[in-house]
Amino acid sequence: MFAGQPDAIWGCDDNNRVLFYSHPVTVGPDVEELQLRLGQLGFYHGPVDGVFGEQTERAVRALQAAYRLAADGRVGPATWDALGIGLAPAVTKNPPSPSGKVEIVVDMDKRTLTITSDGQPYRTYPIAVGKSKTPSPVGEWKVNHKSTNWGGGFGTRWIGINVPWGIYGIHGTNKPWSIGSSASHGCIRMHNRHVEEIFPWITVGTRVRVVGQPKFFPGYRRRTIRPGASGQDVVLIQVRLQDMGLYWGGADGRYGQMTQLAMKYFQLLAGLPADGVIDEQSYKALGF
Repeated sequence: MFAGQPDAIWGCDDNNRVLFYSHPVTVGPDVEELQLRLGQLGFYHGPVDGVFGEQTERAVRALQAAYRLAADGRVGPATWDALGIGLAPAVTKNPPSPSGKVEIVVDMDKRTLTITSDGQPYRTYPIAVGKSKTPSPVGEWKVNHKSTNWGGGFGTRWIGINVPWGIYGIHGTNKPWSIGSSASHGCIRMHNRHVEEIFPWITVGTRVRVVGQPKFFPGYRRRTIRPGASGQDVVLIQVRLQDMGLYWGGADGRYGQMTQLAMKYFQLLAGLPADGVIDEQSYKALGF
């Protein structure tokens, strides 16, 4: 079984809010990341539960005192910066711009982002990818937006990609300790210096391939897919049809006309009703 996509809009949500102990208590994945980092630094020994309670506040105050910040227990930009001291990559001379056609390859398993030039690897960078509950979208995308200085959890640069079921992109971070792990809401995190380095090389329309085993949002089950649908499950169908030599379009998660034609042809070959509707019979015939 594999999951369909929810009706809600999913994607990146790196909160920029100030965290502090309050009633009702502050909760969220940003609190969870805070607790994890405080624990790594030896300031916090409680549960990593995403609840900003008294124990978390004491740990924040201890960290702030250690770094000579105002020990007010409030986690704003200065405290997030202190949590990441010493983790920025070394400053090196910027490499020249790639001379060929630039594409981006994100490897989910290796947690790397590679810039290619005319199909050849040019530079490779470590990244953070989505958590199991908020997976990064595997597929073939294009850059549809660029921006600078989003700040906070988005770091200094934003490179948006055209995933149809949510807001996803490649961006910097104020949580450099997360690089190399599965930590985001689905976006691709980079060190600020690294995303600043690649930013001038990327244009709107640049191809982005995210490779790896697709993962699905928890709690959703296999659905009947009809033309006009979108989702990670559509990507999986497109890849299977590509492997069979029946589909020559991109695995972009959109069940459009080209995907529908390929699916109808497959159904015809499999002795199924050639209606383009992917139901249980079609799943089984595809090998799922």
